[in-house]
Amino acid sequence: MTAEIFEDVADFAAILPPMRAIMGLDLGEKTIGVAVSDTFRSVSTPLETVRRKKFGVDAARLLELIEARSIVGIVLGLPRNMDGSEGPRCQSTRAFARNLARLTDVPITFWDERLSTVAAERALLEADTSRKRRAEVIDHVAAGYILQGVLDRLTHLR
Repeated sequence: MTAEIFEDVADFAAILPPMRAIMGLDLGEKTIGVAVSDTFRSVSTPLETVRRKKFGVDAARLLELIEARSIVGIVLGLPRNMDGSEGPRCQSTRAFARNLARLTDVPITFWDERLSTVAAERALLEADTSRKRRAEVIDHVAAGYILQGVLDRLTHLR
């Protein structure tokens, strides 16, 4: 059981079964933001923030969510540098994808997540969310932005 990892979202989309949800992940050093799509893959909904412990524990929680929601694809935010290059955070995200791929057969792809946290923060500020509440939800709201970016791209591939 090893999931395929796709660099190209179009290749990823081509193998997904229809009418099933996909999951977006925003990997941080201390947390993992989780968002899921509807079965039509048109709307992303922030779901929860997983406090990172160690990979095995984190992966077990993600696999529970994948199972419970019948997820057929995983999108990981890829934190490129502003110039488009990949630094240590991208390497760590790719390593996480490789490790997760060993535990599931759900395909994985990446999405350029530059500015997703900034957009999430701005939306939460505009909604007049308290600083404490913003800290609690920022990661899964950012995961929602990452996943919505992919969902919007998928509508142009159909």
